[in-house]
Amino acid sequence: MFRFVSGALLSCALAACAVVNAPQNAPLSADANAPLVAGDPAGDGELWVGLAFSGGGTRASAFAYGMLEAMREATASASDPDGMLSDVRLVTGVSGGSVTAAWFGLNGAGGLPGFRERYLVRNGEAYMATSVLNPVTLVRGISGGANGRNTFGRFLDETLFQGATFGDLSRRSRIKTWINASDVANQTTFLFAPETFDALCSDLSKYRLADAVAASAAYPMVFAPITLETRAGQCNYTEPDWLTAARYNPEATAAMKAHAAALESYARGEPVRYVKLLDGGITDNFGTTGLAVERARAQLPFAPLTPQQAVRMNRFLFLVANAGVQKDYTWTERLKGPGGAQLAMAIASSAMASASRTGFDAMRLQLDKWQADLVDYRCALPASEVRRLRGSAAGWDCRDLKFFAGEVSIRALPPAMQKQVDAIPTRLALPTDQVDLAIEAGRNATRDNPELNGFLRSTRQYGGTPLNGGAGPDISGARRITPVSN
Repeated sequence: MFRFVSGALLSCALAACAVVNAPQNAPLSADANAPLVAGDPAGDGELWVGLAFSGGGTRASAFAYGMLEAMREATASASDPDGMLSDVRLVTGVSGGSVTAAWFGLNGAGGLPGFRERYLVRNGEAYMATSVLNPVTLVRGISGGANGRNTFGRFLDETLFQGATFGDLSRRSRIKTWINASDVANQTTFLFAPETFDALCSDLSKYRLADAVAASAAYPMVFAPITLETRAGQCNYTEPDWLTAARYNPEATAAMKAHAAALESYARGEPVRYVKLLDGGITDNFGTTGLAVERARAQLPFAPLTPQQAVRMNRFLFLVANAGVQKDYTWTERLKGPGGAQLAMAIASSAMASASRTGFDAMRLQLDKWQADLVDYRCALPASEVRRLRGSAAGWDCRDLKFFAGEVSIRALPPAMQKQVDAIPTRLALPTDQVDLAIEAGRNATRDNPELNGFLRSTRQYGGTPLNGGAGPDISGARRITPVSN
């Protein structure tokens, strides 16, 4: 029997048993991606809110949902039942967090009712091969991936997105939405954005949201890489000015240079004929790299805002929902190990945690510099230009601008709840009680978040009322934020 099973596994391996995902990206037609960048990502208001949702399977999806619900519940009013969610202009997501990010980006706050029943308490592994006792599943995993895009991606499309594309997202929403995967060959974050698809000579507007989220959640060995085809020479691609500058600028950041090199490899189509995408957490489990790169490549002090937005905005909030669980010390309590799957998980978790910390710190530094650049820009404007951009110079204070950036983390919860949440596995199917625990954890951690409460204290729109009823330190004048936890 052993020889039979061994022979079957060997035959399966030799026959390329691993799942292969055929490319789904359509060729680029003239100006196909233009509408996707023509919108107004920051609105005209005084508040600008950005949100990032980390990876962590359904636990992360539920935690991010709890965060959104807490923000809405605490700031809703008769005139605006969505509260501060109406001021969200950017949402970025990774892996499990990308499900909530894509759904919120597509539907806004109006999509939150029913999200729990429609997705969170459903079995996201319904079409997946998950049994480690199945020899074919094992061989497929070792050979490159046990599941293809028609498993979790199919489930997402049936339960949530129903064929919605990035074109639909652009037409239906004013929220800039970033879904993050990892380009494992270029060792960079892959951002599903018009600029990336322009370099591929591919039409982002026709790409399905479910496939992008499936790429963001494609954990190695569990899923085969989501594949995109480069189409070098099939469109009139012109590289952006910042990419040309990054090639020759010795002061360009390492992240900016790596992103530029990846785009160059797509545009050349050599040596990258097929882009292989895996879980976004491999390179950045918080999804903050995109914002850091966008600011690093900005050639104007107010970019990516317009001049009008730059003079109207006075409060900026960027919150990261960190659904990562506590470190695993079980194998450090004995001499032997780790080995096998435990070793692989330990290596992957270490890489993800390190990349996330680095990405968050880089983003925070970029935001700090951006605030200083914006103040300098605003204060250098003549009064006539302020009136033109703002409509009036009444009440104008060029220095009345504060940025807040922080982390809504499981680590901020009471120890008893931390322990319970840490026990929730990183899966795409969870018992209802664990889903509800993760939602409540997101709510609680959000209500007590010092950066969010400092932001609310400093705003006129919400009456200066914090979510936690005034508990905790007043950091309303703070520019720099406490560092991310592990």
